[in-house]
Amino acid sequence: MIDWKPIVLTGLILTAPAPTAAQFSLGDTLGTDAATIRAAVKAQGYVIEEIEQEDGEIEVEVLKDGVETKIVLNMVDGTIIGMELEEEEDDD
Repeated sequence: MIDWKPIVLTGLILTAPAPTAAQFSLGDTLGTDAATIRAAVKAQGYVIEEIEQEDGEIEVEVLKDGVETKIVLNMVDGTIIGMELEEEEDDD
């Protein structure tokens, strides 16, 4: 009789998805107030550099793994309506 447990466990280990970095996507909801936005961003491993409200939008500048990203939220419902990677500035 074959003992299937080691075979099944090996199969599960080999087919398990590799962990990926958490990220945000257009349409995700982060919230409309600073505390809710901060909690959502922190839960994904980001650090907030700045939050500001301007022209009916909330702009959130975040940092993760050395990469700065600007996330633009709809002020009414807190959904992500835009994202862009911030360019590194040369000090030369």
